[in-house]
Amino acid sequence: MASNNQQPSIVIRQIGRGPYAPSLTPFAVKLETYMRMAKLQYTNSHRRKRSKKGKVPFIEFNGQEVNDSSLIIEFLNEKLNIDLNSHLTPSERGIARAFQKMAEENLYWCVVLHRWIYDNRDWIMKLVGVPKIMAWLPVRLVKKQTEAQGIGRHSYEEMVRIEEGDLRAMSEFLDTKPFFFGDNPCETDCALFGQLSQLRWQLPGTKGEYFVNEKYTNLRDYCDRMKTTFWPDWDDCITHGGKVKKPKS
Repeated sequence: MASNNQQPSIVIRQIGRGPYAPSLTPFAVKLETYMRMAKLQYTNSHRRKRSKKGKVPFIEFNGQEVNDSSLIIEFLNEKLNIDLNSHLTPSERGIARAFQKMAEENLYWCVVLHRWIYDNRDWIMKLVGVPKIMAWLPVRLVKKQTEAQGIGRHSYEEMVRIEEGDLRAMSEFLDTKPFFFGDNPCETDCALFGQLSQLRWQLPGTKGEYFVNEKYTNLRDYCDRMKTTFWPDWDDCITHGGKVKKPKS
């Protein structure tokens, strides 16, 4: 929580609402969930405008641009004296960081490959308005990015094994707990929920969706719990597959 009653101006710049989750980028879901968990007042600006570093989402804090969801959270924690991990032990903080890095730097790229290369290409192209004649452009970019990261060099079957390994680890650690570290949510829950929200709601017909919704069902229940706890207005913040043209910002 902020240490005083003066509310700063926080504007989240992001790409627009998603069809079945509040954004197609897990990092925007992460950031907005953090804002809600920390009880910060903020507004959204939904334009396809990138930051000076070419990143999205980013924020403007009293007019100051801050980039990268993790660096934004660090910035706000310091500026506003917020610590959503205050109930964690030093050991738990280390584990939390490791799970977050696994989700955001490994599992995330599986989501990208499902969406743009293997399974959902036609669906996502139509959803974001990419003409068929131009479809090769984002595909080429994603291939280049995932090959540079490393996971794009694997076969589909190998990628799925990597993905399932990450999800199995998350499921086994979560076990029957309400949140990843017990009865109270923490900052890492925002990051993990951001990634899992895509698998839970926005990767139709993929192995990733199957793993979360049917095989490791405690992850499905966890997503629903996070949604209920921090997004009571969820249905107002999605386009319902494009049927709602102006969802809540």
